[in-house]
Amino acid sequence: MKISFVIPAHNEASCIGDCLGSVLREIKASGGNAEIVVVNNASTDATARIASGFRGVKVVDEPRKGLTIARQRGYLESSGDIIAAIDADTLLTRGWIRTVQREFAARKRLVCLSGPYIYHDLSPLTRIAAVAWYIVALVIYGFVNQYVLHSGAMLQGGNYAVRRSALERIGGYNTAIAFHGEDTVTAFRLMRVGVVKFSFRLPIFTSGRRLRKEGVLRTAWTYALNSIFVILYGRPLSRAYTDVRD
Repeated sequence: MKISFVIPAHNEASCIGDCLGSVLREIKASGGNAEIVVVNNASTDATARIASGFRGVKVVDEPRKGLTIARQRGYLESSGDIIAAIDADTLLTRGWIRTVQREFAARKRLVCLSGPYIYHDLSPLTRIAAVAWYIVALVIYGFVNQYVLHSGAMLQGGNYAVRRSALERIGGYNTAIAFHGEDTVTAFRLMRVGVVKFSFRLPIFTSGRRLRKEGVLRTAWTYALNSIFVILYGRPLSRAYTDVRD
C-alpha cells in the first residue's frame, strides 16, 4: 500500500520545511512505501526552492491559484494507492502513517480516514475548546448527517487520507469550490462510494494562524455556515477567502 502525501503550498516558505521534515521522519519510522508531492500553488516566495531542497520530494508548479485546484493537481501527479491530503502548516504526529495503514488494511469499504487538528501554537484553553467543538461536530456530522440524514460526513480538510480508487470514482476534487466548504463537499461525494470515518486516533499538529487572525468564534461560525450551505444547497455560501500567512 503506497501512500502519496499531497501538500498544496501557496507562499508557505515559513512552514513548508517543518512540514516536510515531519513527513520524512514519519515515513522513515513507519518503514512504509510513500512519496511526497508538493504543489507550488502560484507562490511568489521561496516555497518551491525550499521544498526542492528536500531529497525525494517532488515539486509541481500549479500557476492557477486555489486549494482544490492544487489538491487535484497533486492527486493527478501522484501514484499512491492512498492519497494523504495535508496542508503546508501541518506536522505529522507520531504513528500517523501506521494508523492510516492499519485502518485501510482492516476495512475494505473505508474510503476516507480523517482526524482532528491540534493547534500547537495556541493556548491550552483554545485547544480544549477545539476538542469540545470536534465532539459536537462528530455527533452532528459523524452520526446525524451521515447515518440518519445521509447528507454528509465529517472530514477535516488538511488531515485526511483517501483511497485513490475512491477519488477516481467521484471524478477527483470539485475545483469549482475555491476554499470554504471544500472538505464538506469532498466528504459528501466520498460517502456515496464508501465509508468516511473520523477518528481521534489520527490527530495532526497545525498552526493556529487563522484563529489568531480572524478570531476563534468568527472562524468557527464561517466554517459552520459554509458547511450548512453545502449540505442544504450543494455549494458554500462564501466564495471569497483570505490567505493567512505567518
